[in-house]
Amino acid sequence: AFTAQFTCKPTFQMLLPPTQSLQGAGGWSPLDSDHYQWLQVDLGSRKQVTAIATQGRYSSSDWTTRYRLLYSDTGRNWKPYHQDGNIWAFAGNSNTESVVRHDLQHAIVAQYLRIVPLDWSGEGRIGLRIEIYGCPYWADVINFDGQGVISYRFKMKKMKILKDVIALKFKTSESEGVILHGEGQQGDYITLELKKAKLVLQINLGRFTSKTSLRCLPTRVGSLLDDHHWHSVVIERYRRNVNFTLDRHTQHFRTNGEFDHLDLDYELSFGGMPYSGKPSTGNRKNFKGCMEGINYNGDNITDLARRKKLDTSSFRNLSFSCVESHTSPVFFNATSFLELPGRSDHEVASVSFQFRTWNPSGLLLFSPLADGTLEVGLSEGKVSVHINVTQKKNTRIDISSGSGLHDGQWHDVRFLAKENFAMLTIDGDEASAVRTNTPIQIKTGDSYYFGGTLRLFHLQSPIQRSFQGCMQLIHVDDQLADLHAVEQGKLGSFENVSLDMCAIIDRCMPNHCEHGGRCTQTWDSFSCTCDGTGYSGATCHTSIYEQSCEAYKHLGKTSDTYWIDPDGSGPLGPFRVNCNMTEDMVWTTVMNNLPPQTSVTGSSRERRTVLQLNYSASMDQVSAITSSAEHCEQHVAYSCRMSRLLNTPEGTPYTWWIGKGSEKHFYWGGSGPGIQKCACGIERNCTDPKYYCNCDADQKQWREDSGLLVYKEHLPVNQVAVGDTNRPGSEAKLTVGPLRCQGDRNYWNAASFNTPSSYLHFSTFQGETSADISFYFKTSAPYGVFLENLGNTDFIRLELKSPTVVSFSFDVGNGPVELAVRSLAPLNDDQWHRVSAERNVKEAVLQLDQQYREVRPAPSQGHTRLELYSQLYVGGQKGFLGCIRSLKMNGVTLDLEERAKVTPGVKPGCSGHCTSYGMYCRNGGKCIEKYNGYSCDCTSTAYDGTFCTKDVGGFFEAGTLVKYNFMPENTAAVASKDTKGLSRNVAPEGNLTREDLAFSFSTSSAPSILVYISSRTQDYMAVVLRHNGTLQIRYNLGGLQEPFTIDVDQRNLANGQPHTVNITRVDRNIQLQVETGQIDPVLIEKYNTPGFVGCLSRVQFNGIAPLKAALRSRIAAPVSVQGKLVESNCGASPLTIPPMSAATDPWHLDSGRSERVIPDGVNRNSAIIGGVIAVVIFTILCTLVFLIRYMFRHKGTYHTNEAKGVESADNADAAIIGHDPNFSETIDESKKEWFI
Repeated sequence: AFTAQFTCKPTFQMLLPPTQSLQGAGGWSPLDSDHYQWLQVDLGSRKQVTAIATQGRYSSSDWTTRYRLLYSDTGRNWKPYHQDGNIWAFAGNSNTESVVRHDLQHAIVAQYLRIVPLDWSGEGRIGLRIEIYGCPYWADVINFDGQGVISYRFKMKKMKILKDVIALKFKTSESEGVILHGEGQQGDYITLELKKAKLVLQINLGRFTSKTSLRCLPTRVGSLLDDHHWHSVVIERYRRNVNFTLDRHTQHFRTNGEFDHLDLDYELSFGGMPYSGKPSTGNRKNFKGCMEGINYNGDNITDLARRKKLDTSSFRNLSFSCVESHTSPVFFNATSFLELPGRSDHEVASVSFQFRTWNPSGLLLFSPLADGTLEVGLSEGKVSVHINVTQKKNTRIDISSGSGLHDGQWHDVRFLAKENFAMLTIDGDEASAVRTNTPIQIKTGDSYYFGGTLRLFHLQSPIQRSFQGCMQLIHVDDQLADLHAVEQGKLGSFENVSLDMCAIIDRCMPNHCEHGGRCTQTWDSFSCTCDGTGYSGATCHTSIYEQSCEAYKHLGKTSDTYWIDPDGSGPLGPFRVNCNMTEDMVWTTVMNNLPPQTSVTGSSRERRTVLQLNYSASMDQVSAITSSAEHCEQHVAYSCRMSRLLNTPEGTPYTWWIGKGSEKHFYWGGSGPGIQKCACGIERNCTDPKYYCNCDADQKQWREDSGLLVYKEHLPVNQVAVGDTNRPGSEAKLTVGPLRCQGDRNYWNAASFNTPSSYLHFSTFQGETSADISFYFKTSAPYGVFLENLGNTDFIRLELKSPTVVSFSFDVGNGPVELAVRSLAPLNDDQWHRVSAERNVKEAVLQLDQQYREVRPAPSQGHTRLELYSQLYVGGQKGFLGCIRSLKMNGVTLDLEERAKVTPGVKPGCSGHCTSYGMYCRNGGKCIEKYNGYSCDCTSTAYDGTFCTKDVGGFFEAGTLVKYNFMPENTAAVASKDTKGLSRNVAPEGNLTREDLAFSFSTSSAPSILVYISSRTQDYMAVVLRHNGTLQIRYNLGGLQEPFTIDVDQRNLANGQPHTVNITRVDRNIQLQVETGQIDPVLIEKYNTPGFVGCLSRVQFNGIAPLKAALRSRIAAPVSVQGKLVESNCGASPLTIPPMSAATDPWHLDSGRSERVIPDGVNRNSAIIGGVIAVVIFTILCTLVFLIRYMFRHKGTYHTNEAKGVESADNADAAIIGHDPNFSETIDESKKEWFI
């Protein structure tokens, strides 16, 4: 090892002799170039090292291409330099002359350094010249022996402390111990202690009341802190806010309770809890180890103790130098073992050691016995022992003990075997030691293999052949192994073992599992369990819920209760809200716990009754809704009897409410900020015009002031303070409704990029270890850059690389990485597409339209921090043509619209939402374009609701009739005189060559008329239920005395079940002249009894929804109702009858589109019969075509087959009734009418 005198100034200095330093004519090159070589540097005393530079050996082919850096205070118990959560491997040289310098990400303090070459020149050997840079370091050190405690007495007996700053460093080999403690008589206390090698901080600012949390929850940080290396701790408290920092990792939290001061009595103790006789001290151990640089609110505790200004009487021998540990750990990887000699042919096998690991399985010990084998291993977190003895007969002993021993903690294993006896003890617990008295004779071998074994030994058990972890205090035959002799080659042997070092890493600390995800680990990696968190992904980073009700609507969801997560991957958790999707708006409702009409009595101005409202979401979550909403409102109502509300605008208000930000407000529902009036005061209609609230009149009768609070920056209402209900006879009742917000500006926040050179710029994206980006885009361009952010070498970029490919590329220092997803359809279709990208320490993910996805695992070693410096460019400096909206980065929505207002070439907003979302308007609903989204116009459909999917139907009693006139009376009068005028004035709903009829029904009575459509001629169409409940369709298009009938279904449809009917007729060759025709009311009334009784819904004829028009008073339509009609959707159902096949459809030759229904239970014979009938009908059809064309050329030509009907009918309309004499439905004389 080389030793050099350290002469550091505030600037960097060389630390090695000239021959070994950079540019020196020499260098270090060991005789053997293998992985057991190292160069050790003694800096003379502890120094702060900040950088290291390397160069190859002078004038040679020897250099080091990769190396590790170890450091130590004593030259023993080495610690590897860590960076980005891994043991760091520094990049070295590629030749002998170039200098490669690395500034350490975090400075280290040590006296000894070791450079361990990992790879070297392929042309030569290991070669190295180095320079180390840093500054002097000094700190007061105190050694704590586990008994002594330093007491820092306050200047006053009691201290009320608002702000605390505590800083110290410690190192220890113990996993338990109190580092500092202070307490007060009011229940205040602060305790910092080690528990299971983790640091635990508890702060209580006073006794808890029923209004506060039940107990103080400890905050835990760190892990493996019993490694006897220095760890830095800083505690910063201001009021209830605390920053808790361990080794540069800070955790923020807020203490429980309602108080801000820490009230401590007399003293603060370091190193343990002073004996006070109180049971609260418990059995906590005092700290055993070293501390340095102890600082409490500006006082240097270690310096005060050195100058004997503090009470140190509890120490037997106070030492200001650190007593080092005498243990020498051994580090094993997957291919290593340590072989130690033992006494051979001995009848007692005695082995003990301590181990720590994260792996549940591994070989701890293997020893070839004189006549068998001994194995000690870890299996599923338990220590198992297997002994095989091959004497006269095979004898096997299997015992196991312990559980969960792969938790990273040190665990003690003791095994003893002798004649007819074996015992396994874990962690010194003799009570739970496992013993066996199986008859056996032990003859030991001459070697013991720890952590692995030679390949020539064949293991008989399923134990894993290797062990990853650390061991220490290894005893063989009750003798402590001399590992320094092993290192020097004087004792035993080893392979791929690191002596005097334990390089275990807690990959769950700091915890990369976000949002409460549970971290589990093995030696090489960690994984996150996200169950129940509301998040997904490798680190539980991505929310599984949409950001708002608006987003759910645009996934086609209807009104319901949903989980939303407004900030996505941000700190706010998901919560449930009620989403009400109306035709043109989306309302988000958050409920509170105040019952309606809550009675308030006994309050006065001096002692107001304060009603606290708790919501189904936290205030931060509610604020996320209100800040992004376009409009919010909350209904409040104050019912009063001799209870004044606000009094007058000039007077002091009796009642006020507190909203967001804990600000008092003196206005009431229906009014606005700063007015101090109620709704009646604004509208000037109060009970007493002298006052501005009804309740302020102070009358004995019940009055009420109610209205909406709509100033969303003040909402929601958190408290209401009522101050005038203590007089005799005075009483008030308070109602505060739920918070209702409409819209989501973040979801529709968009910008249009109109030129290739246009872009928006924002501040640098901060996503060092975890970054997610999501947005929607639409474009007609084949390529473009969505966004990019650059650093020195790091960058992040999302772009459209081709019409079907979206790529996500980045570099965190390990070289560029690119993920790409390919769509089957072009993406430049001017429709909205969703892109989401995520990068974390585990993986990178790119997803397109929730359908295409690529995942790329992160490298196990290397850089993990994304360091960006330039501005974030949206639209990219390389250009993008199109729209981007709802751009969210790490849970924060970027305000594209606001920035676009002041940026040339970019416009706020983006049109054309119906091209992407119009498909959600069902059943013929029309998509209406809006600035922020779209809505569905259901006017011309038989449906209602947000997406035109809500059935509109009614229940018909006997005698109930709905009549819809296609033409108003005045038009009919003119039309009757002039046919040309009639053609011009026909309603747009009238289509002479096509009928589209659809409806659902359910009934238990037959016969009945379901639908009857008549015209001014004798043409008509009707859908009827016959006596046996079968469905029949009757057409009369004129020209024949007989109506055309179709028996649609042979089943009894009057069975009380819902059925759906769809009928379409198209004949482009027919022209019907509309003439006035007569209906015989006497004949209809004679056979139309009792009429239809049941339910009808979804009724639509061409572009008319008559039943909907009758049930919706807001729709102006020529519709009338006879009898009682009650709205109900009991007739609604999915399609229960399959469409009519083309082979049996008599209208198929004309249109090919009409549907006839075949019963579900048709068997094969029925199908054959139906085929024969179809052939006969087809033959008749062909004959009639020529006859009808010849006879009725003036009426046009139609291709159909008229079935035989009732020849004796007086007219065409009466024919439908005459065939089934029990039909009854009163049908008035009509021009052209529709009856239901």
